[in-house]
Amino acid sequence: MIDATPALRFYARRRLRRLDRMDPVAAQQDQLLRLVRRAAPTRFGRDHGFDRIASVADFQAAVPLRSYEQLWSDYWQAAFPRLHDLTWPGLVPYFAVSSGTTSGPTKFIPVTGAMVRANRRAALDVLAFHLRARPDSRVFGGPGFVLGGSTALTMQAPCIFSGDLSGIAAREVPWWARPRYFPPPALALLADWEDKVAQLARRAPSQDLRSISGTPSWLLLFFDRLAALAPGRPRRLAAYWPRLELLVHGGVAFAPYRTRFEGWLHGSHAETREVYPASEGFIAAADRGPDDGLHVMLDNGLFLEFVPVAELGDRQPTRHWLATVEPGIQYAVVVSSCAGLWAYILGDTVRFVDGSRRHLVVTGRTAWTLSAFGEHLIGAEIEQAVAAAAVAIDAALADFTVTPQFPAGSSPGRHVFIVEFATPIADATRLVRFGAVLDRTLSALNLDYAAHRSGDFGMAPPRIEAAPPGSFARWMKGRGKLGGQNKVPRVITDPALLDGLRRVIAGRDMPSA
Repeated sequence: MIDATPALRFYARRRLRRLDRMDPVAAQQDQLLRLVRRAAPTRFGRDHGFDRIASVADFQAAVPLRSYEQLWSDYWQAAFPRLHDLTWPGLVPYFAVSSGTTSGPTKFIPVTGAMVRANRRAALDVLAFHLRARPDSRVFGGPGFVLGGSTALTMQAPCIFSGDLSGIAAREVPWWARPRYFPPPALALLADWEDKVAQLARRAPSQDLRSISGTPSWLLLFFDRLAALAPGRPRRLAAYWPRLELLVHGGVAFAPYRTRFEGWLHGSHAETREVYPASEGFIAAADRGPDDGLHVMLDNGLFLEFVPVAELGDRQPTRHWLATVEPGIQYAVVVSSCAGLWAYILGDTVRFVDGSRRHLVVTGRTAWTLSAFGEHLIGAEIEQAVAAAAVAIDAALADFTVTPQFPAGSSPGRHVFIVEFATPIADATRLVRFGAVLDRTLSALNLDYAAHRSGDFGMAPPRIEAAPPGSFARWMKGRGKLGGQNKVPRVITDPALLDGLRRVIAGRDMPSA
């Protein structure tokens, strides 16, 4: 394989110079006006007077915030799957099938040709950031491995397909990148996640991989399968791919899995790089250190707004954009895109890390807030506390979730954390310490939680339930959500969903093979 890194390096130098000179506010305003002009002839554009919009303020006055359900019922449902000139000009060729991270109904997110190209440019930005950090990189000297869902797509109508976003991306891989893409099409098409991982684990070691991408929890399951097939080989990525340079992760917070990844990366010169892609668009990617925030994609087919989480339930919440956001505030992300999403409430929450307005961190999902007793915990606080508790007892996590246990009689309510450790913990005192550190950390991070925990009056200490190995994977499999972009919900408030998990843990509801 010819090493194409020199060509990538030439592109990266030009692209990085442009990004360094870019004014974030001006770039985002320009993106919005470009999107509005392009979509002015559509039904949505006519309905909202796009031909009269000349500023961000004009747009916010003309276009109300909408959820997926509102866009679906108002513009997409009647015409689906042939969305032509409705919210974006032309015919929508793809739909990314998504149900988010909760138990909600299936969503069909439009993916236009413009969005395909935007996602491709965002991926090149990730590589450009890598080359800046690694000037001697040879990342295109061998294939890159993408651990995604099945690339098989469903034909909804002639020339219109739906499926996993990774399947759409695989179908649209440009000719020059195909020799550098692993797995091959026949293997990528497999829908059975367990069979797919087993075959990948057998074939991947023969590849000279330079990069690996995927969701942290699923990557670790893949690494475990590698180790099971070669018990005599060190549990180190360097033992399989000595020239691996880059491990790209996203989809869920990395902190709970960091310890296990550090073990797998020991002795490797690969760096980790976080990304923030969504079915609705590629939002941001790390361009600095692993804890320095993610660089917002400023000029790539998205206009971003940010609503304070505390105002989400208001009739007219404040709509910020890069000109008005402030560091430290929890915002819900709102997207307008070259796929025909307009003032679309994404469902993610973020916080800006500095005054440059270029860098943010993902703090969770709007559905991941936990306030059964007025404690107002957000996803980032929950994940940070669980990670700290795991470090305190020298344990590695496989996965976890939390659910409220409501008061019964004179007993106050509490949180129940269902935790699967990478190695089972038999010592009950370690679990007690895990719970104590978790409780202390949450109290330090959140004053409302601390107030409710004071004197065990408003809330009892959290209860820790250790799940047997493989519990979450079996549960996700039973729900038809094993692998790919599917994620274990961090907060469960649905009793039926919780009952299903408990049945799997107890061995009473084993999914069929």
